[in-house]
Amino acid sequence: MNPPSMSPVSIHHALFLLLFLIPRPSLAQANIPVRSSLTATNGNSSSWLSPSGDFAFGFRSLSNGDTKKNQLFLLAIWYNKIPSKTIVWFPSEGLPAPPVPENSKVELTNSGLVLINPQGEELWKPGNVFGTVSHAVFNDTGNFVILDSSSEVLWQSFDNPWDTLLPSQVLGKGKSLSSRQSEESFSRGRFQLRMRESGDLVLNTINLPSDYANEAYYSTGTDGSSNGSTPGKELVFNNSGSLFVSKENGEKLYLGRGVISPASDSYHRVTLNFDGVLTQYVHPKNSGSSGSWATLWSQPDDICAKVQVRDGIGVCGYNSICTMGENNRPKCDCPEKFTLLDPSDKYGSCRPTFTQSCADDQERMKLGPMEDLYEFVELMNTDWPTSDYALLQPFGEEECRNSCLHDCMCAVAVWRDGQSCWKKKLPLSNGKIVPTLDGKAMIKVPKRDFPPIDFPLQEPKARDKDPKTLVLVGSVLLGSSVFVNFVLFGACMVFFLIYRKQLKKVSTKGTVVETNLRHFTYQELFRATNGFMEEIGSGAFGIVYKGVISNNVAVAVKKLTSMMRDKEKEFRTEVNVIGQTHHKNLVRLLGFCDEGQERLLVYEFLSNGSLSEVLFAGDPKLKTPWILRCQIALGVARGLMYLHDECPKQIIHCDIKPQNILIDNYCVAKISDFGMAKLLMMNQSHTMTNIRGTRGYVAPEWFRNLPITVKVDVYSFGVLLLEIISCRSCLASESSGEEREIDALTDWAYDRFMEGRLDALVEGDAQALRDTEKLKNLVMVAFWCIQEEPSLRPTMRKVTQMLEGAVGVPDPPCPFPFSSCNTTIVP
Repeated sequence: MNPPSMSPVSIHHALFLLLFLIPRPSLAQANIPVRSSLTATNGNSSSWLSPSGDFAFGFRSLSNGDTKKNQLFLLAIWYNKIPSKTIVWFPSEGLPAPPVPENSKVELTNSGLVLINPQGEELWKPGNVFGTVSHAVFNDTGNFVILDSSSEVLWQSFDNPWDTLLPSQVLGKGKSLSSRQSEESFSRGRFQLRMRESGDLVLNTINLPSDYANEAYYSTGTDGSSNGSTPGKELVFNNSGSLFVSKENGEKLYLGRGVISPASDSYHRVTLNFDGVLTQYVHPKNSGSSGSWATLWSQPDDICAKVQVRDGIGVCGYNSICTMGENNRPKCDCPEKFTLLDPSDKYGSCRPTFTQSCADDQERMKLGPMEDLYEFVELMNTDWPTSDYALLQPFGEEECRNSCLHDCMCAVAVWRDGQSCWKKKLPLSNGKIVPTLDGKAMIKVPKRDFPPIDFPLQEPKARDKDPKTLVLVGSVLLGSSVFVNFVLFGACMVFFLIYRKQLKKVSTKGTVVETNLRHFTYQELFRATNGFMEEIGSGAFGIVYKGVISNNVAVAVKKLTSMMRDKEKEFRTEVNVIGQTHHKNLVRLLGFCDEGQERLLVYEFLSNGSLSEVLFAGDPKLKTPWILRCQIALGVARGLMYLHDECPKQIIHCDIKPQNILIDNYCVAKISDFGMAKLLMMNQSHTMTNIRGTRGYVAPEWFRNLPITVKVDVYSFGVLLLEIISCRSCLASESSGEEREIDALTDWAYDRFMEGRLDALVEGDAQALRDTEKLKNLVMVAFWCIQEEPSLRPTMRKVTQMLEGAVGVPDPPCPFPFSSCNTTIVP
């Protein structure tokens, strides 16, 4: 019996079913034609999805869900179905592409991808795309692939990783992963995973900003150098979630043997974390909001112990201490009496909250023996192994302590093994706790806050009699006749009354001696400045000359002009107030001269010049680093807060501008000329009668006959803050050499703020653009400060808290309600 024949219809049905039974790779990828584009917005159009929806390619907002203005976006690939939306790729190829403002666009063109800003300027495109692009695919492995018309791969994201590998991804010889700078920052970090040409897979630190690689702190040993072993070929992260070095002969060296969850149930990734730990993570699929990434394995097991850089920092910054936390991840802490250099970078360097130098110690020894000035903070089994400058042995613990105490170079002494004394100097590097150290670190710190090192008072006056003179006078009195004694007694009484009158006269001049200010003579300062030869600055209050006084100490001598010469008492009173101020962000007044018609002030000399030189001098492309600019802004704010709220008598500066902010050797900002406004005659101001300050920085109330309060300084600080952010001056020099005000600085900055163009404010400063949250906060603080209505301006205490991140910064209102102001955000 013949089998029944199949009808054409049933054959077609069978073939149709076979189409679903045969695997088709094209079904696992999303096709993207040329001229397709994405725009950086909060809408659904800002990303392309892989077919399963597991991955998204496009723009990720860096504003933590904030849908308000001034957002920045990162072109990236991320896990789309899990709450964390973990980013696994972003453009790098040497340096990461910067975050971009809203309305930026990425487009697939005939020559590849191109990232442009709203003005049409090209920001990034993939390198080495040879050929004509036909289309791109985004597949379910998370790989974005650009193809030509014959489906040949022209470029793919898997060949250009940054800090993460995904299943099915391979890291070949000469390729590497780089860590981020921090969890929030997408700047290049200090750690690197490299597949060397020798076949060895290593972890090492690099000396930023160069590519110089330090010695490896982890190695697979697959370079083929031992016992004729076969070298490695590539690092493979396969679809089953296993990570191994594949050798030239096909052998595999597995890096982790943890329980692997099936790829059908879990997401897998391998990430070089910002702290240098290489970790494989797993995340359950379809976990809703409850799931999170779990650690399968990590290398190295104790990075604090493994990383030791001979010339540079280790896992943590200078003067910090590395300890191990959960999941083999390190933690960094500052020792007692040290604080973070950048409060926002907890893995960064620490700085001492006190000053210590051989010059300081020489002066402080006048206050008492070293035992009364310093003490030691002890930390068990702690060491900074690369900061030694002396080894003393055999040495007992007390000998070690005393040797460091009396050595002005010594910051820490480590006593170990019962006999070895290692003396160390700042900065300390590679700090860690070593359980096998068998010893302790003794950190030398002051017992109390030292007063600023002041210069000695002038020589004792003639009235301070020598004791031998007093003995001689007594002998004469006892050996004379009664009449002579009576005459001498009367003379002594007259002398005493005159002396007492003079003493009373001196005391009524003020209490400048209480501040330890030195009273210089004019001749002393004439000699110290070599006849006022070297002029280093000038301004509203006079001319500043460089000088050298006793002990070869450099000073800045300000020769005041247009002073109230007939009001000596007022001058001394104001100098007395200035002399009582002590703050690290204020230039220190050392002494004064009020001889005849001359009025001079002697300040500490700061060799790095003024903030105007730091911000505006030199090549505009070589801007002062963003982190340093943020530190300077915070320092100025703290100095003003002290003048307004904390010094013995409230001081309104009235002339805050970059020329009056000086920078010391440690890049600490110090306010100068504070308290000078009261010393300047009202009709000798810099701009016009009854107005104190400099054009561009003057608060509106000066022009409106309103009360002058500390809020005038807040306004000036707001203008200064915009200058620090943008490295643009609110004053420009015309060809005539005169300064003209650019009102457009504040107006222009506010317009860019409303347009969401924060990138324009920093003009391509990659460091600032990656620190988006701080950039936005600083800009908003500036606009709060320059409110035309004084009552709307915050106090400097509130400004300082906002800059420190202690309080939030609300959206500022329009600063110019008395003039035109655009309050609409440009879409």
